[in-house]
Amino acid sequence: VQLVESGGGMVQPGGSLRLSCVASGFPFATYAMGWFRQAPGKEREFVASHGRGPYDIYYADSVKGRSTISRDNAKNTVTLQLNSLKPEDTADYYCYADRAMTASALQRGPYSGSWGQGTHVIVSS
Repeated sequence: VQLVESGGGMVQPGGSLRLSCVASGFPFATYAMGWFRQAPGKEREFVASHGRGPYDIYYADSVKGRSTISRDNAKNTVTLQLNSLKPEDTADYYCYADRAMTASALQRGPYSGSWGQGTHVIVSS
């Protein structure tokens, strides 16, 4: 399993970023996919998940209404669109793939699947 994130960077408050995760080495369409983040000095936390079905989607309350997760099974890609970014969104963002868990279960863990290396997001003026 390989997960490669991209799209991080520095953005001003109120701005947007689009994070992408390209997967390889496993049957992507059969895995639940998720995005997590870890801010400096804090534990890694759930951001969003997309299950195997088109409407099997969950968001953390902290990003609900200003983020969109999507997946393209033909391209083995899961994307996280982040809008109206706030300084508290600053974190390393990680892609996650799990063969057994549902998108709902990804909200809570425990996590025994595969992680990407992360992409850094800084929201600052």
